[in-house]
Amino acid sequence: MSDDVRTDGPDEAEARRDGTSPRAELAGAAGAVSAAEAGGVPRQRDAALTHVGPDGRVRMVDVSAKPATVREATAAGCVRMLPRVRRMLLDGALPKGDALATARIAGVLAAKRTAELIPLCHALPLTDVAVDFAPDGADGIVITATARTTWRTGVEMEALTAVSVAALTVYDMIKAVDRHPRIGDIRLTAKRGGRSGDWTERR
Repeated sequence: MSDDVRTDGPDEAEARRDGTSPRAELAGAAGAVSAAEAGGVPRQRDAALTHVGPDGRVRMVDVSAKPATVREATAAGCVRMLPRVRRMLLDGALPKGDALATARIAGVLAAKRTAELIPLCHALPLTDVAVDFAPDGADGIVITATARTTWRTGVEMEALTAVSVAALTVYDMIKAVDRHPRIGDIRLTAKRGGRSGDWTERR
């Protein structure tokens, strides 16, 4: 152990004078996420994970008692590539053909099959999935996916899955002319509806 790492002595290992153990202090510090870190919205501090039952086993959350309401979620991600390859992508000049049209279809199909990919997701009656693309700098393509439903649970996973698979499809379509494309920054950017209300990413 290096000299600059401080550890509690024997007397502090049991409890501090105020009755708080060092371990409890660390746990409290780890749980305190600022509003800025949470995109401007404080994170919930639920006592238990909803996908873990009283017996400690993973489970699907029972949403049968919830009302069906309009839900919407938007996710985004980016694929970076060589600038010349990005130009080919936008011009539809890749050897495999129209990468963006192919990736759009892949994203929509993936959103519809999210429950088959993520074990504890509910199968949702999606009412709409939209996948869009925009250039970013000289070497990037930003992928945005929005999923909508009228149901008892949210569509965040469907939007994230759509972006992820669309990005993988772009990767597959360009890998013959760019050996090292990079997929990154996949994240939820907005949600609407549900018990927790509306939320929009602040960056």
